[in-house]
Amino acid sequence: MKKKFRIALLATLPVLLFSCSNGEKKTAAVDLDKTKVEIQAMEDAYAAGEKAKDADAVVAYYADNAVSYHRNEAPSVGKAAIKEYHAARFAKDSTGNTEVYKVVDLFGEGNMLVEVGSFSELNPAGTEVDMGFYMSYFQKTDGKYHCVRDMSISTKPK
Repeated sequence: MKKKFRIALLATLPVLLFSCSNGEKKTAAVDLDKTKVEIQAMEDAYAAGEKAKDADAVVAYYADNAVSYHRNEAPSVGKAAIKEYHAARFAKDSTGNTEVYKVVDLFGEGNMLVEVGSFSELNPAGTEVDMGFYMSYFQKTDGKYHCVRDMSISTKPK
């Protein structure tokens, strides 16, 4: 009798545990203070890549399946297209302007993160010639965040 009771209990236990669950998946909390430092470092590396006109350094920010939505242009789909876009942009640029990116806010849970940031474009004399905001959506794979979607908007008139 004890053996049948144990078998019945073992067979019923998963059903009981499952039925007590509210069905929601629990996701890991993100240490946003620590992650903000990590994302700011990625933004700084992106800006350094732009300043050096190094499309490889810029595209290191992105996941392979990323889509980057550009201001007043069609989006670039995929890491190769994003690299091509930046390489062409660098080849045409003769302004010497640089961009500074700043993490304004982060929202995240599990392996997903959304950054809201601001940018300033500075001419070689250090005068701001453009400014605006951007949003980047990141996914964490192999312990590292990569941008899978981003877009920006200028707050200055065209």
